Amino acid sequence: MELLLLADPSEEKIRSYLPGSKCFTASLDAVVVGACVVQPCGEGAHELMSIAVPPDYQKSGYGTALLKWVITYYRNSGARQLEVGTGTFGYQLAFYQRQGFRVTRIDHDFFVKNYPEPIFEDGIQLFDMLRLTLRFSDTAG
Repeated sequence: MELLLLADPSEEKIRSYLPGSKCFTASLDAVVVGACVVQPCGEGAHELMSIAVPPDYQKSGYGTALLKWVITYYRNSGARQLEVGTGTFGYQLAFYQRQGFRVTRIDHDFFVKNYPEPIFEDGIQLFDMLRLTLRFSDTAG
């Protein structure tokens, strides 16, 4: 839970989406260096609910390796697409775009409406959520 809270500050929200989701981890010498939770959305779509890497292991490629593995897993399982929601700025947006995710819509005021406390990133409050999609028919294997 502690690791997942790095990606989503609401334990209540995390506990609400864990049932029915698949959880993936990356480890290095028995140390968990990454965790990812993916939930089915229906009709071959799956949503990446959270992906997190402990601070001591960030910027070492573990998150990218885990995301690439998850993408390959779902592509090979016959999924149609992966979706993710993230803030409108910051390293997370580029992280997903580097793997082929593209912005498909904006959920205006998502973070204000869905979290009791304001969420700040680099001193800037998050308001809107960008919804990104990776369609497997649009990408090379």
